[in-house]
Amino acid sequence: MNWILLIIAGLFEVAFASCLSMAKVATGKEVYGWYGGFLVCLTISMLLLIRATQSLPIGTAYAVWTGIGAVGTVLVGIFFFKEPAHFWRIFFIFALIGSIIGLKAVSH
Repeated sequence: MNWILLIIAGLFEVAFASCLSMAKVATGKEVYGWYGGFLVCLTISMLLLIRATQSLPIGTAYAVWTGIGAVGTVLVGIFFFKEPAHFWRIFFIFALIGSIIGLKAVSH
């Protein structure tokens, strides 16, 4: 169950990073909505991370959480914000995914 909470926490990390990106291009009062979304997603992500680390090793949980956030944020950037998707970027995304899977496989 804590692995599921950790994955959800990582997805909320992607959401708060995306809110920051949207706030950067927003105008007027819309900016406050994106910053509010950032704070809500940040809070949920941290609370779920705290809950998951009650039974998972902190080193593994933190690495998986940041890995999910990093991979997810890069993918959101590529698919929604038109960031470049060249060979080396994709290669290292897959390397990061492999590392996350490896950490989960060897954790107790």
